[in-house]
Amino acid sequence: MSRYQSIARTQPGILEVNQVLRNTYALLAMTLLFSAGTAGLSMALDLPHPGTIITMVVYFGLLFLTSKFSNSAWGILFVFALTGFLGLTLGPILNFYIHSIHNGGQLVMTALGGTGLIFFGLSAYALVSRKDFSFMGGMLMAGILVAFLASIATLFFPMPGLQIAVSAMFILLMSGMILFQTSEIIHGGENNYILATVTLYVSIFNLFLSLLQILGIFGGDD
Repeated sequence: MSRYQSIARTQPGILEVNQVLRNTYALLAMTLLFSAGTAGLSMALDLPHPGTIITMVVYFGLLFLTSKFSNSAWGILFVFALTGFLGLTLGPILNFYIHSIHNGGQLVMTALGGTGLIFFGLSAYALVSRKDFSFMGGMLMAGILVAFLASIATLFFPMPGLQIAVSAMFILLMSGMILFQTSEIIHGGENNYILATVTLYVSIFNLFLSLLQILGIFGGDD
């Protein structure tokens, strides 16, 4: 009898995890498409980049609102506001690479393809292996803080070596974050698909930018 009770208790948990996974990937796909649309609009209108300070203020403000309202429909609205805004900031960066670097268009497509391969590969590995990567949480948070502070340093000391190191650090950290967040979902550590979507989107966004920067440094003069 206890065996059947155990199965009955486990089944709703499995159903809940599958629902969170479906909702997360569905919302992630929609936000990526919306972000691509706002990036394309920004490119078409040739909008200037808002600058680091404005970008950080708006980003953290929308991130706070998304987290605060993550259990309501307002959370979805703020997710699209956040990802749409990041798409707008991406447009000027893409325009720079495409119009100012000899093989910029190729670099953008290579970075995009690399980002897709890394995301799908790591997500598939976490889903198939079902390994628990929760132990990475503290290390990732500490690493992201260090990488963020180092990225600020590159604004004052724009040295190629430092930029490469920071970008490489972000690639490793964002790859780890994809594994961590996917593991959290499948093991029940994250049951809010809005928060899971934001984490995966930001990981993909930073992964793409970091790959693009490294490719630009090494292959921009070809």
